Amino acid sequence: MKKVWINLSMLLVVILLALLPLLFIQAEFGGADGAAEEAIQEIAPSYEPWFEPLAELPSETESMLFALQAAIGAGIIGYAIGIIRGKSSKSKA
Repeated sequence: MKKVWINLSMLLVVILLALLPLLFIQAEFGGADGAAEEAIQEIAPSYEPWFEPLAELPSETESMLFALQAAIGAGIIGYAIGIIRGKSSKSKA
């Protein structure tokens, strides 16, 4: 039972280490979203966005989350390919 609490507390610390910098870093960085917004304002100044973002994250954070998403997707695809190759090599043997 003690080991479960240690594992859960370590998981909580890791999650906090990942989330706290995202919430407290306040910096301005230009990116594709900002350039697109400027272009839209030039083309149609009266345009109003359909939605507002839930949280304003720094562009580095958005880049990191995109890279994480790509890494998870690559891992899933690699795992699936490994399973398929493993099954085909078993059937040949």
